[in-house]
This record gives sequence, C-alpha cells and structure tokens, in this order.
Amino acid sequence: MQLLLDTCAAIWIAEDAPLADEAVRAIDRAKDNDDAVLMSPISAWEIGLLVARGRLALPIGAQAWFDQIIETPNVELADLPPAVLIAASFLPGIPPRDPSDRIVIATAREQNLTIVTRDRQILKYATAGHVRALAC
Repeated sequence: MQLLLDTCAAIWIAEDAPLADEAVRAIDRAKDNDDAVLMSPISAWEIGLLVARGRLALPIGAQAWFDQIIETPNVELADLPPAVLIAASFLPGIPPRDPSDRIVIATAREQNLTIVTRDRQILKYATAGHVRALAC
C-alpha cells in the first residue's frame, strides 16, 4: 500500500502530533520497505493559503517548511499531470467540494494510493468506497 499524505496529515506529522496507531504502522512499514510516502503538490498551495490567511503559524516560511517536508527521507512529491486535474472534476459519487481535497482524491485514485488524513469529508468519501483512506 503506497501512501499519499493529505495536507493535514503532513502538518500533524511535522508538529509531532499523535497519530492513530494504524497510520503510524503504515508509515513505518513504508520506511522499512524503502517505499516513498507521497505528498501532492497541491499541498504546497494549501500550506501557502493557510499561512496567508493566518490559520497556520509556522516557525519558518511556507516554502521552506514545505521544502523540509519534501526533503524528509522517503517523502516525495506525487505526480500531478493534467489527467489528474481533469479527473478531479469527474469523481464518482458525492465527493468533497474542496478543490484541493478533490485533487488529492483524484491523485490517489489515478495512482493507486491510500490517503493518510484526518479530513472527515475524505474519510466519508472513502467509506463510500470511492478511494482508499487511512485515518490518522
């Protein structure tokens, strides 16, 4: 199971916040197997927005913070080709309305990834069977 960190998961991990045991085991397994844990480039945009709107305080600039996450061993950027962006517009069922969530979901669906998230809307969408997600 290859993992895709949602923006909220990356923030929680960076802040050393407690994570669900199953998520910790999955991330540890990926590290042990030398498998990349992926992050969508759309998360850079989300981090920028959160900082710009005063909803996230970082000890360093948003770009430097994002760069540190991506430079973490086993963490890599997921591909974000136009096909994923188009697929985000045609998700089955009732997907979340948030455009960045839709892009994360489309990335996971197109690349056969499991989303690690605390986002209730993504978890609800996963429960409906449209994407794989792991609560963190």
